[in-house]
Amino acid sequence: MKRTIFVIGLGLIGGSLAKCLSQSNKNHVIGYDIDRKTIEFARMNGIIHDVSTDIVMTAKEADIIILGTPITETIEMMYTLDTITYDHDVILSDVSSVKKPIIDAANRLQNRKIQFVGGHPMAGSHKKGITAAKGHLFENAIYVLTPSKSCQSSPVEQLQEVLMDTKSNVVRLGANEHDEMTGVISHFPHLIASALVQQAKKWQDTHEFIPKLAAGGFRDVTRIASSSPELWQDILYHNKQKMIQLINDWTEEMTALKQMLHENEKEQLTSYLEQAKDYRDGLGAKKKGAIPAFYDLYVDIRDQTGAIASVANLLAEESVSITNIQILEIREGIMGALRLTVSTKEEQQKSYQVLQEKGYDLMLEE
Repeated sequence: MKRTIFVIGLGLIGGSLAKCLSQSNKNHVIGYDIDRKTIEFARMNGIIHDVSTDIVMTAKEADIIILGTPITETIEMMYTLDTITYDHDVILSDVSSVKKPIIDAANRLQNRKIQFVGGHPMAGSHKKGITAAKGHLFENAIYVLTPSKSCQSSPVEQLQEVLMDTKSNVVRLGANEHDEMTGVISHFPHLIASALVQQAKKWQDTHEFIPKLAAGGFRDVTRIASSSPELWQDILYHNKQKMIQLINDWTEEMTALKQMLHENEKEQLTSYLEQAKDYRDGLGAKKKGAIPAFYDLYVDIRDQTGAIASVANLLAEESVSITNIQILEIREGIMGALRLTVSTKEEQQKSYQVLQEKGYDLMLEE
Protein backbone atom coordinates (compact mmCIF):
# COMPACT_ATOMS: atom_id res chain seq x y z
CA MET A 1 0.00 0.00 0.00
CA LYS A 2 1.34 3.40 -1.00
CA ARG A 3 2.11 6.18 1.47
CA THR A 4 0.01 9.29 0.98
CA ILE A 5 2.24 12.37 1.18
CA PHE A 6 0.55 15.77 1.27
CA VAL A 7 2.76 18.72 0.33
CA ILE A 8 1.30 22.12 1.22
CA GLY A 9 3.11 24.93 -0.59
CA LEU A 10 4.67 24.13 -3.95
CA GLY A 11 7.45 26.67 -4.24
CA LEU A 12 11.02 25.74 -5.11
CA ILE A 13 11.57 23.55 -2.02
CA GLY A 14 8.09 22.09 -1.64
CA GLY A 15 7.82 21.54 -5.37
CA SER A 16 11.24 19.87 -5.58
CA LEU A 17 10.39 17.56 -2.67
CA ALA A 18 7.07 16.67 -4.28
CA LYS A 19 8.76 16.00 -7.62
CA CYS A 20 11.39 13.79 -6.03
CA LEU A 21 9.01 11.82 -3.82
CA SER A 22 6.45 11.32 -6.59
CA GLN A 23 9.04 9.38 -8.59
CA SER A 24 8.89 6.53 -6.06
CA ASN A 25 6.22 3.87 -6.62
CA LYS A 26 5.88 3.72 -2.82
CA ASN A 27 4.38 7.22 -2.64
CA HIS A 28 1.17 8.92 -3.69
CA VAL A 29 1.88 12.67 -3.61
CA ILE A 30 -0.91 15.22 -3.30
CA GLY A 31 -0.17 18.92 -3.64
CA TYR A 32 -1.80 22.14 -2.51
CA ASP A 33 -0.95 25.75 -3.24
CA ILE A 34 -2.92 29.00 -3.10
CA ASP A 35 -1.70 29.85 -6.61
CA ARG A 36 -3.83 28.02 -9.17
CA LYS A 37 -1.19 28.42 -11.88
CA THR A 38 1.32 26.69 -9.62
CA ILE A 39 -1.06 23.79 -9.02
CA GLU A 40 -1.82 23.44 -12.71
CA PHE A 41 1.88 23.44 -13.61
CA ALA A 42 2.60 20.81 -10.95
CA ARG A 43 -0.23 18.57 -12.16
CA MET A 44 0.55 18.86 -15.86
CA ASN A 45 4.28 18.23 -15.36
CA GLY A 46 3.88 15.18 -13.14
CA ILE A 47 5.32 16.88 -10.06
CA ILE A 48 2.34 15.64 -8.05
CA HIS A 49 -0.07 12.75 -8.56
CA ASP A 50 -3.17 14.57 -7.39
CA VAL A 51 -4.42 18.05 -6.47
CA SER A 52 -5.97 19.02 -3.16
CA THR A 53 -8.79 21.55 -3.08
CA ASP A 54 -9.52 21.07 0.63
CA ILE A 55 -6.62 21.05 3.10
CA VAL A 56 -8.62 19.52 5.94
CA MET A 57 -10.04 16.64 3.90
CA THR A 58 -6.69 15.81 2.30
CA ALA A 59 -4.85 16.04 5.64
CA LYS A 60 -7.20 13.39 7.04
CA GLU A 61 -6.10 11.01 4.27
CA ALA A 62 -2.38 11.72 4.54
CA ASP A 63 0.29 9.63 6.23
CA ILE A 64 2.86 12.41 5.95
CA ILE A 65 2.22 16.16 5.65
CA ILE A 66 5.05 18.45 4.57
CA LEU A 67 4.66 22.20 4.92
CA GLY A 68 6.56 24.02 2.17
CA THR A 69 5.34 27.46 3.22
CA PRO A 70 7.18 30.52 4.68
CA ILE A 71 7.85 30.31 8.43
CA THR A 72 4.99 32.53 9.60
CA GLU A 73 2.48 30.68 7.40
CA THR A 74 3.93 27.33 8.49
CA ILE A 75 3.22 28.09 12.16
CA GLU A 76 -0.34 29.18 11.32
CA MET A 77 -0.88 26.01 9.28
CA MET A 78 0.43 23.82 12.11
CA TYR A 79 -2.28 25.18 14.43
CA THR A 80 -4.92 24.57 11.75
CA LEU A 81 -3.80 20.96 11.30
CA ASP A 82 -3.82 20.53 15.08
CA THR A 83 -7.62 20.96 15.15
CA ILE A 84 -8.33 18.10 12.70
CA THR A 85 -9.66 14.74 13.91
CA TYR A 86 -7.45 11.98 12.45
CA ASP A 87 -8.20 8.25 12.54
CA HIS A 88 -4.49 7.36 12.31
CA ASP A 89 -1.10 8.76 13.31
CA VAL A 90 0.23 11.48 11.00
CA ILE A 91 3.83 12.61 10.55
CA LEU A 92 3.97 16.39 10.17
CA SER A 93 7.13 18.11 8.91
CA ASP A 94 8.26 21.42 7.42
CA VAL A 95 11.13 22.84 5.37
CA SER A 96 11.79 26.07 7.30
CA SER A 97 15.36 27.33 7.64
CA VAL A 98 14.69 28.56 11.21
CA LYS A 99 13.74 25.81 13.63
CA LYS A 100 13.31 27.27 17.14
CA PRO A 101 9.95 29.03 16.53
CA ILE A 102 8.73 25.99 14.57
CA ILE A 103 9.63 23.55 17.36
CA ASP A 104 8.18 25.90 19.99
CA ALA A 105 4.89 25.82 18.06
CA ALA A 106 5.14 22.04 17.63
CA ASN A 107 5.57 21.57 21.37
CA ARG A 108 2.27 23.44 21.89
CA LEU A 109 0.28 21.13 19.61
CA GLN A 110 -2.44 19.21 21.46
CA ASN A 111 -3.37 16.58 18.88
CA ARG A 112 -1.91 13.24 19.96
CA LYS A 113 -2.23 11.81 16.45
CA ILE A 114 0.37 14.29 15.16
CA GLN A 115 4.05 13.38 15.37
CA PHE A 116 6.06 16.48 14.44
CA VAL A 117 9.52 16.17 12.91
CA GLY A 118 10.97 19.51 11.89
CA GLY A 119 12.94 19.53 8.66
CA HIS A 120 15.34 21.79 6.79
CA PRO A 121 16.72 20.65 3.43
CA MET A 122 19.79 22.85 3.01
CA ALA A 123 19.63 23.32 -0.73
CA GLY A 124 18.28 25.99 -3.01
CA SER A 125 18.60 27.87 -6.27
CA HIS A 126 18.84 31.43 -7.55
CA LYS A 127 15.48 30.70 -9.18
CA LYS A 128 12.19 30.42 -7.33
CA GLY A 129 8.76 28.88 -7.72
CA ILE A 130 7.40 25.62 -9.08
CA THR A 131 8.95 26.12 -12.53
CA ALA A 132 12.40 25.86 -10.92
CA ALA A 133 11.56 22.64 -9.04
CA LYS A 134 14.05 19.82 -9.56
CA GLY A 135 13.79 16.25 -8.37
CA HIS A 136 17.54 16.08 -7.75
CA LEU A 137 17.77 19.41 -5.87
CA PHE A 138 18.60 17.74 -2.54
CA GLU A 139 21.09 15.19 -3.79
CA ASN A 140 24.18 15.22 -1.51
CA ALA A 141 22.73 18.17 0.43
CA ILE A 142 22.39 18.24 4.22
CA TYR A 143 18.81 17.57 5.35
CA VAL A 144 18.37 18.52 9.01
CA LEU A 145 15.69 16.89 11.15
CA THR A 146 14.61 18.40 14.47
CA PRO A 147 11.97 16.26 16.23
CA SER A 148 9.58 17.91 18.68
CA LYS A 149 9.74 17.15 22.40
CA SER A 150 6.95 14.56 22.30
CA CYS A 151 7.91 12.94 19.00
CA GLN A 152 8.80 9.27 19.25
CA SER A 153 11.73 7.66 17.46
CA SER A 154 9.63 5.62 15.01
CA PRO A 155 8.18 8.61 13.07
CA VAL A 156 11.67 10.09 12.72
CA GLU A 157 12.94 6.81 11.31
CA GLN A 158 9.94 6.59 8.96
CA LEU A 159 10.57 10.08 7.63
CA GLN A 160 14.25 9.30 7.18
CA GLU A 161 13.29 6.26 5.12
CA VAL A 162 11.04 8.42 2.91
CA LEU A 163 13.81 10.99 2.48
CA MET A 164 16.21 8.35 1.18
CA ASP A 165 14.68 9.08 -2.24
CA THR A 166 16.12 12.60 -2.08
CA LYS A 167 19.67 11.17 -1.81
CA SER A 168 20.37 13.81 0.82
CA ASN A 169 22.50 13.42 3.95
CA VAL A 170 20.13 13.41 6.91
CA VAL A 171 21.39 14.71 10.26
CA ARG A 172 19.53 15.33 13.52
CA LEU A 173 20.07 18.60 15.38
CA GLY A 174 18.44 20.48 18.21
CA ALA A 175 16.48 23.57 17.14
CA ASN A 176 18.72 26.04 18.96
CA GLU A 177 22.01 24.63 17.67
CA HIS A 178 20.56 24.47 14.17
CA ASP A 179 19.57 28.14 14.28
CA GLU A 180 22.95 29.20 15.63
CA MET A 181 24.83 27.34 12.93
CA THR A 182 22.60 28.37 10.02
CA GLY A 183 22.66 31.89 11.44
CA VAL A 184 26.46 31.95 11.19
CA ILE A 185 26.85 30.31 7.76
CA SER A 186 23.63 31.32 5.98
CA HIS A 187 21.39 33.98 7.53
CA PHE A 188 24.06 36.41 8.71
CA PRO A 189 26.02 36.25 5.43
CA HIS A 190 22.81 37.32 3.69
CA LEU A 191 22.68 40.40 5.90
CA ILE A 192 26.34 41.14 5.19
CA ALA A 193 25.85 40.72 1.44
CA SER A 194 22.88 43.11 1.50
CA ALA A 195 24.87 45.60 3.58
CA LEU A 196 27.78 45.48 1.13
CA VAL A 197 25.42 46.19 -1.76
CA GLN A 198 23.84 49.08 0.16
CA GLN A 199 27.31 50.48 0.83
CA ALA A 200 28.24 50.28 -2.85
CA LYS A 201 24.94 51.94 -3.76
CA LYS A 202 25.71 54.87 -1.45
CA TRP A 203 29.25 55.24 -2.82
CA GLN A 204 27.79 55.38 -6.33
CA ASP A 205 26.69 58.93 -5.50
CA THR A 206 30.42 59.78 -5.32
CA HIS A 207 31.68 57.47 -8.09
CA GLU A 208 29.20 56.82 -10.90
CA PHE A 209 31.55 54.23 -12.43
CA ILE A 210 31.19 51.81 -9.48
CA PRO A 211 28.51 49.56 -11.12
CA LYS A 212 30.86 48.90 -14.04
CA LEU A 213 33.66 47.89 -11.68
CA ALA A 214 31.41 45.77 -9.45
CA ALA A 215 32.23 42.44 -11.04
CA GLY A 216 34.32 39.42 -10.10
CA GLY A 217 34.79 39.16 -6.35
CA PHE A 218 32.09 41.71 -5.48
CA ARG A 219 29.47 39.87 -7.53
CA ASP A 220 30.49 36.52 -6.00
CA VAL A 221 30.37 37.69 -2.40
CA THR A 222 27.06 39.57 -2.82
CA ARG A 223 25.23 37.04 -5.02
CA ILE A 224 22.91 35.95 -2.22
CA ALA A 225 21.60 39.50 -1.83
CA SER A 226 19.58 38.82 -5.01
CA SER A 227 17.34 36.31 -3.19
CA SER A 228 13.67 37.00 -2.40
CA PRO A 229 13.39 39.96 0.05
CA GLU A 230 10.02 38.76 1.37
CA LEU A 231 11.33 35.27 2.09
CA TRP A 232 14.48 36.55 3.78
CA GLN A 233 12.63 39.10 5.86
CA ASP A 234 10.60 36.21 7.29
CA ILE A 235 13.73 34.14 7.96
CA LEU A 236 15.66 36.98 9.58
CA TYR A 237 12.67 38.02 11.71
CA HIS A 238 12.26 34.54 13.16
CA ASN A 239 15.98 34.23 13.85
CA LYS A 240 16.39 37.83 14.97
CA GLN A 241 17.96 37.14 18.38
CA LYS A 242 20.75 35.16 16.75
CA MET A 243 21.13 37.92 14.14
CA ILE A 244 21.45 40.62 16.82
CA GLN A 245 24.09 38.54 18.62
CA LEU A 246 26.03 38.02 15.37
CA ILE A 247 25.82 41.72 14.48
CA ASN A 248 27.34 42.49 17.89
CA ASP A 249 30.11 39.94 17.23
CA TRP A 250 30.68 41.41 13.77
CA THR A 251 30.91 44.93 15.16
CA GLU A 252 33.67 43.77 17.52
CA GLU A 253 35.42 42.02 14.61
CA MET A 254 35.34 45.17 12.48
CA THR A 255 36.54 47.28 15.40
CA ALA A 256 39.57 45.01 15.81
CA LEU A 257 40.30 45.21 12.07
CA LYS A 258 39.93 48.98 12.12
CA GLN A 259 42.46 49.13 14.96
CA MET A 260 44.98 47.03 13.03
CA LEU A 261 44.71 49.35 10.04
CA HIS A 262 44.79 52.52 12.13
CA GLU A 263 47.88 51.41 14.03
CA ASN A 264 49.54 50.00 10.88
CA GLU A 265 49.87 46.57 12.51
CA LYS A 266 51.13 44.76 9.41
CA GLU A 267 52.12 41.51 11.09
CA GLN A 268 48.83 41.19 12.96
CA LEU A 269 46.83 41.92 9.81
CA THR A 270 48.83 39.41 7.77
CA SER A 271 48.28 36.79 10.46
CA TYR A 272 44.56 37.62 10.55
CA LEU A 273 44.26 37.20 6.78
CA GLU A 274 46.30 33.98 6.83
CA GLN A 275 44.08 32.45 9.51
CA ALA A 276 40.99 33.35 7.49
CA LYS A 277 42.51 31.86 4.33
CA ASP A 278 43.53 28.62 6.07
CA TYR A 279 40.08 28.15 7.56
CA ARG A 280 38.30 28.97 4.28
CA ASP A 281 40.58 26.69 2.26
CA GLY A 282 39.85 23.82 4.65
CA LEU A 283 36.06 24.05 4.39
CA GLY A 284 34.71 20.81 2.97
CA ALA A 285 38.16 19.51 2.08
CA LYS A 286 37.57 16.36 4.06
CA LYS A 287 34.34 14.52 4.72
CA LYS A 288 33.04 15.23 8.23
CA GLY A 289 30.21 12.96 9.33
CA ALA A 290 27.33 13.40 6.89
CA ILE A 291 28.93 16.42 5.24
CA PRO A 292 30.37 15.42 1.85
CA ALA A 293 33.88 16.45 0.87
CA PHE A 294 34.67 18.55 -2.17
CA TYR A 295 37.80 19.32 -4.14
CA ASP A 296 38.19 22.38 -6.36
CA LEU A 297 40.05 22.96 -9.60
CA TYR A 298 40.39 26.34 -11.32
CA VAL A 299 40.54 26.48 -15.12
CA ASP A 300 41.33 29.60 -17.17
CA ILE A 301 39.18 29.72 -20.32
CA ARG A 302 38.52 32.10 -23.18
CA ASP A 303 35.26 34.06 -22.98
CA GLN A 304 33.80 32.51 -26.13
CA THR A 305 31.00 30.23 -27.28
CA GLY A 306 31.47 26.59 -26.28
CA ALA A 307 34.38 27.19 -23.89
CA ILE A 308 32.60 25.74 -20.85
CA ALA A 309 31.13 22.85 -22.84
CA SER A 310 34.59 21.90 -24.11
CA VAL A 311 35.92 21.53 -20.57
CA ALA A 312 32.87 19.62 -19.38
CA ASN A 313 32.97 17.25 -22.37
CA LEU A 314 36.66 16.46 -21.87
CA LEU A 315 36.01 15.45 -18.26
CA ALA A 316 32.82 13.56 -19.14
CA GLU A 317 34.79 11.46 -21.63
CA GLU A 318 37.03 10.43 -18.72
CA SER A 319 34.00 9.64 -16.50
CA VAL A 320 34.74 12.53 -14.12
CA SER A 321 31.59 13.71 -12.36
CA ILE A 322 31.48 17.48 -11.78
CA THR A 323 29.41 18.16 -8.65
CA ASN A 324 29.47 21.95 -9.04
CA ILE A 325 30.63 24.50 -11.57
CA GLN A 326 30.99 28.26 -11.13
CA ILE A 327 32.14 31.06 -13.42
CA LEU A 328 34.49 33.47 -11.67
CA GLU A 329 35.59 36.98 -12.63
CA ILE A 330 34.46 36.91 -16.24
CA ARG A 331 35.87 39.77 -18.29
CA GLU A 332 33.98 40.12 -21.53
CA GLY A 333 36.04 39.24 -24.59
CA ILE A 334 39.14 38.26 -22.61
CA MET A 335 39.52 35.47 -20.06
CA GLY A 336 37.40 33.91 -17.37
CA ALA A 337 37.93 31.24 -14.76
CA LEU A 338 35.89 28.14 -14.04
CA ARG A 339 35.82 26.68 -10.58
CA LEU A 340 35.08 22.99 -10.95
CA THR A 341 34.17 20.94 -7.91
CA VAL A 342 34.52 17.16 -7.72
CA SER A 343 33.90 14.81 -4.82
CA THR A 344 37.23 12.95 -4.53
CA LYS A 345 40.91 13.79 -4.51
CA GLU A 346 41.45 11.21 -7.25
CA GLU A 347 38.95 12.94 -9.56
CA GLN A 348 40.61 16.28 -8.86
CA GLN A 349 44.02 14.93 -9.87
CA LYS A 350 42.57 13.15 -12.91
CA SER A 351 40.83 16.34 -14.06
CA TYR A 352 44.04 18.29 -13.67
CA GLN A 353 45.98 15.80 -15.79
CA VAL A 354 43.34 15.61 -18.54
CA LEU A 355 42.97 19.36 -18.91
CA GLN A 356 46.69 20.06 -18.59
CA GLU A 357 47.36 17.70 -21.50
CA LYS A 358 44.92 19.75 -23.57
CA GLY A 359 46.84 22.93 -22.85
CA TYR A 360 44.58 24.54 -20.24
CA ASP A 361 46.00 26.86 -17.57
CA LEU A 362 45.07 25.30 -14.22
CA MET A 363 45.34 25.67 -10.48
CA LEU A 364 44.52 23.09 -7.83
CA GLU A 365 43.02 24.07 -4.50
CA GLU A 366 44.81 21.88 -1.98
